[in-house]
Order: sequence, then C-alpha cells, then structure tokens
Amino acid sequence: MAGHSKWAKLKHYKGKTDAQKAKLFGKLVRIIGVEIKKSKGDKTSPGVRAAVEKARAANMPNDNIERALSKSDGAELEQVLYEAYGPGGCALIIEGYTDSRNRTSQELKHLLSLHGGSLANPGAAMWAFQKNAEGKYEPMVPVELSDEDAQKMAELSDALEEHDDVSEVYSSAA
Repeated sequence: MAGHSKWAKLKHYKGKTDAQKAKLFGKLVRIIGVEIKKSKGDKTSPGVRAAVEKARAANMPNDNIERALSKSDGAELEQVLYEAYGPGGCALIIEGYTDSRNRTSQELKHLLSLHGGSLANPGAAMWAFQKNAEGKYEPMVPVELSDEDAQKMAELSDALEEHDDVSEVYSSAA
C-alpha cells in the first residue's frame, strides 16, 4: 500500500526538528566556549555554570556539554550587543557572539535594511529597556504596532534569529 509508511511521514518532521536542535546546540556550545574563556578555564565559575544549566535546560546531551567545556581553542569569540530600530519605530537589542565585529555589524545592517529597520548608535535604543534579575531585557514602554508593521517585525525577528552570530533579540513591540 503506497503512502502508508510511518517513516515517510516522520522523516520530514524529524529532519526539521533535528535541524532546529543542531542550530540551538551550536549556539549553546559557542556560549559555553565564551564563558570558559572569560573564566580562564575555571569550570566552576558562575558564568560557566549558568551556560551549562542553559544547555541542560535545552536537553543538550552531556557528551556535547563536556566537549564544549574541554575545547577552549579555536576562533576567539567575543560577546557583542547591537541596538537597532525596527518597523514602526520599535527599539531592538541584539545580543550575540562573533569572531568578527565588522562582518557581523554589516550583515545585521543588511538584514535590518531588508526588513524596514536600521542599526542605531550605542545608547540610542537601550533607554527603552530595563534588565531583569535573569539578565534579560524587558521593554519599559511597549510600542503598539500596526498589523503591517507587526508582520514586518515578525519577519525581521525570524531573520535575525536565523543568523549564526545572534543569540537573543529583544524588542519593545507589544
């Protein structure tokens, strides 16, 4: 009977979820690597423990976590923070890890321009956010967007999340 194979139905779904997991695990490995370098190899420092807990919360296998903790060589990654304005004038904060600030800023500037946004100067969008106890940014005054701007903002957010160097995107849109 053609078309009744369970694997035929599952392979597309599994392929999609496996690709999402691989992307998330790659970002978590980069975060662990940056924290290990910040702590100069101390695996018990608070930043490293927080990164490992974040990886465990995402169901990352222990082998991958141990590998990430043991390898601290390779490209020197640094944490970056970009401020931008999106569609409808909503403020954005983009956090990430990169080995080339120039490349990342140009790629983000291009992504923002494609979706109706622009990169802002340091401090230009930070005023719209406050940092909570977990270190995440929350909007102080949420901005109401029109339906068209909300759609553009959703597309921009998806495009930024797909970028390899971006780890978090915070928006002041309601």
